[in-house]
Amino acid sequence: MAARVLVVDDILPNVKLLEAKLKAEFYDVLTATSGQDALDMLEKVIPDIVLLDVMMPGMDGFEVCQRIKENPKTAHVPVVMVTALTDTTDRVRGLQSGADDFLSKPLNDIALLARVRSLVRLKMTVDEWRARESTASQLGMTEEDQSVMTQPVEGANILVIEDQSFESDKFVDTLQVDNDNVTVVTSGAEAMKLITEKDFDLMAVSLNLKNEDGLRLSSYIRSTERTRSVPILMIGTDDDMQRIAHGLEIGAHDYILRPVDRNELLARVRTQIRRKRFQEKLRATYEISLSLALVDSLTGLYNRRYFETHLQKLLAKSKEDGKKFGLLIMDIDRFKDINDTHGHTVGDEILKIYGERLQYNIRGFDMVARFGGEEFVVLLPDVSQETAYHVGERLRRAISDTPFVCNVADGQLTVTASIGGAIIEPGDYSVAEVLDRADKALYEAKESGRNATFFEHVGRIDPEKYKEEERKVV
Repeated sequence: MAARVLVVDDILPNVKLLEAKLKAEFYDVLTATSGQDALDMLEKVIPDIVLLDVMMPGMDGFEVCQRIKENPKTAHVPVVMVTALTDTTDRVRGLQSGADDFLSKPLNDIALLARVRSLVRLKMTVDEWRARESTASQLGMTEEDQSVMTQPVEGANILVIEDQSFESDKFVDTLQVDNDNVTVVTSGAEAMKLITEKDFDLMAVSLNLKNEDGLRLSSYIRSTERTRSVPILMIGTDDDMQRIAHGLEIGAHDYILRPVDRNELLARVRTQIRRKRFQEKLRATYEISLSLALVDSLTGLYNRRYFETHLQKLLAKSKEDGKKFGLLIMDIDRFKDINDTHGHTVGDEILKIYGERLQYNIRGFDMVARFGGEEFVVLLPDVSQETAYHVGERLRRAISDTPFVCNVADGQLTVTASIGGAIIEPGDYSVAEVLDRADKALYEAKESGRNATFFEHVGRIDPEKYKEEERKVV
């Protein structure tokens, strides 16, 4: 996963050690040796995560974190405080200042890298919603300024899955201060029944359940549609760090170690509730404000007007953060023949199914739009060339490999797609320029015989090399 990490520490050997570890995992690393240097850098470059030392002369890490979180421009950037301090009071102070986690030295490499990857994934999701909300704002849909730290924390619905009553009692008693509605169950079966009946703002899952695997339960919660976006707080021991790291990899948001400290519990729960409500507010504001003028009425996808505005913002963001993105243009092969032979009603059915298949086969933070007629476009933010090739071929196969069920004599039609792609490196480009680059690749795909994926400067993508066994169709 491509990501930019800002390491802040006044001791140079500590900086170099962290930098080496992160670069070994292919992260882009920026460094600062004081709190003020870090804040100055954040005014110029927004990283994907900040690793922040606490004990620094002049401005300590607590103040730096607080200032990062008070700035609407940087409040959404995850901050992990790194320190030799082990007192719970210090950890809680860091969390209360807005930090997303607090890791003690000497650092556990497994925990560190798992935490970085987890928080970067969360930020990418928030980034996409912020970009979409910002696009709606640019189009005059909304003017509301929102920040993670301004979100309310009270009145959350919380599910605790814990069979040690003395620990679950801490949750109930501690979270009363925020008037949270805490429900306690002692097994996964009880939890699964409850989550089909009620929505929760956070789920706390014990990794030490006597009769079942809490990690497997967390995985199930994360993979279920109804609970996919609900934060998971794992409860474990020092001996569980390997499993906790795995939990972060599969989508859990945070963890707390036993014996559970009440103040730390409250701080961590509040952090997750704020983040969830911030993301929900971005989504709600965006969805409410987005008028039908920005959505294609037939497919429900974004239309050309919205897409071009979003692409303009993505070009500016790419230039600012130095990250490339992928652009795909595709259309339905011989669509005019479908309309002429079967009528426009069948043509409309094909367009709707085509759009659904594209939507189901992209990543959560990618974007698909109907560009006009039978032409569609897909944006792939922060993508490698290899991944873009895989996505292009996955979309082509999702169209061609399964017939479209529609109102024709045989009950179905075989449809194929031609796809043109370009990898857009950071630079000064206009919307028209990058669209023209992908469009030329599309022209090559159609000239080659259709039902093919072509990329700029590469030519046809080998279907066998980029074949994927699993794909979604409708």
